[in-house]
Amino acid sequence: MSLSVMGISEVVEVNMIGPVTTKRPEEAETPAISAPPLQLHCPSMSRSPLLDLASKTPKSPFASRFMSTPIASPMKKAIISMHGYLEEVGHFTKLDPQDAWLPITESRNGNAYYSAFHTLCSGIGIQALVLPLAFTSLGWTWGILCLSLAFVWQMYTLWLLIQLHESESGTRYSRYLRLSMVAFGEKLGKLLALFPTMYLSGGTCVTLIMIGGGTMKVLFQIICAATCNVNPLTTIEWYVVFTCCATVLAQLPNLNSIAGVSLIGAITAISYSMLIWIVSISKSRPMGISYDPVPHAKSHAERVFDIFNALGIIAFAFRGHNLVLEIQGTMPSSAKRPSRVPMWKGVKFAYVIIAMCLFPIAIGGYWAYGNLIPNGGMLSALSKYHADDTSKWLLGLTSLLVVGNCLSSFQIYAMPVFDNLELRYTSKVNKPCPWWLRVGFRAAFGCLAFFITVALPFLPSLAGLIGGIALPITLAYPCFMWILIKKPQKYSGIWYINWGLGVLGMILSVLVVTGAIWVIVTIGIEIHFFKPQ
Repeated sequence: MSLSVMGISEVVEVNMIGPVTTKRPEEAETPAISAPPLQLHCPSMSRSPLLDLASKTPKSPFASRFMSTPIASPMKKAIISMHGYLEEVGHFTKLDPQDAWLPITESRNGNAYYSAFHTLCSGIGIQALVLPLAFTSLGWTWGILCLSLAFVWQMYTLWLLIQLHESESGTRYSRYLRLSMVAFGEKLGKLLALFPTMYLSGGTCVTLIMIGGGTMKVLFQIICAATCNVNPLTTIEWYVVFTCCATVLAQLPNLNSIAGVSLIGAITAISYSMLIWIVSISKSRPMGISYDPVPHAKSHAERVFDIFNALGIIAFAFRGHNLVLEIQGTMPSSAKRPSRVPMWKGVKFAYVIIAMCLFPIAIGGYWAYGNLIPNGGMLSALSKYHADDTSKWLLGLTSLLVVGNCLSSFQIYAMPVFDNLELRYTSKVNKPCPWWLRVGFRAAFGCLAFFITVALPFLPSLAGLIGGIALPITLAYPCFMWILIKKPQKYSGIWYINWGLGVLGMILSVLVVTGAIWVIVTIGIEIHFFKPQ
């Protein structure tokens, strides 16, 4: 649609005193205005050039006098309304037409509720249940302080990413990798963000198969116990069951379509988090627990690397930054209500709930088990210390909730992988992906994730090492991208804050990787292929 507000007063003259037979020289010289090919009719924050032309058009003295009379009041209201409409449609958001074919941006009718559902589902996970392990190295004071600082830090980087989603020129960056390429350059952006984002998506799905399939096995044992005559499935067979369920759910077409699944994932995550810490603090504590963070048997070097690992555990508890731009990309955007408004509203609500889950787990779990908490975290502690004094139905319910959360989380973490596969296809053939090929892509990814789960069962032992490499995605890169894209004034407050947090995030990443390497070297890992425990 190509509209001109130019000469609103002339329109009034034509209607009131008859047709005009002459053209102004200015009108004849004004070029036709049309939207560039990539600017679809979707509002943005950029000012329309149409309005600038309108402001330069001389007004008719007759129209000015007429518009001041009471008779012209209805027409004046109509023109003001039309002016507001043109000001609204004059804002254009630059969208790639290919986005309409891809699962992340195929549907743009998301809202703050969807944002909260997706953020809760991706933000709370099994990694939160190992937070008390960090307190065994840091102690009460430093543990609570580090957890609080990490919470504020990652909330700030979330806010940065939400603000960077839509540029001043109107371009929307609905994928973390794309924003990284714009900020750091195409080659460096891919180098810095491609592996971490793919690991945080695909690697998380592999971990979810391990946890979900293993918990299914535990659930079956709790339900059947000694009363069932059927032969129990092996661990690999339970992995197959979980992968099949996850692949069937993965056939939902786009990110908005799994909002209900994310809601179920959020409810199950909140439920089992609360259930586990409430049971832990309500039962009697094990004998001989200690809250001393400095075991005397350890050397100074071991103590330092334990602290590095503890910081890594706290940093890994906050996840989902690689998905925030994708979630925001499912929302409409307009001049009066840009997408960052509902997105930030949903994120704030979600992280209030996340804080209500993580802090009680960390503090309550450490109070209940102290230095006796197993390496598996709260879920292992529940089975180890309270398997006899806790009802079977409560243990079974906890396992069922964990399985439900793993199935739901699989969907949102796999969506960037599905999107990338379809991006490759649509870029080559320049048409949408047919439904049968989309089904094939998702089934193939499920098979690949299952194969990695079975072939590399020791992968969780490398989570600290690989996760440390991916840590800047959450804590460092958003700060650097803000500086490179927004270009704040040098030596201003925001400039110092982002540089400081970005550098500190990179240092923390190096420390976590160093601590993970130390653990691998000193303790070692059991490398066994195709032999899941």
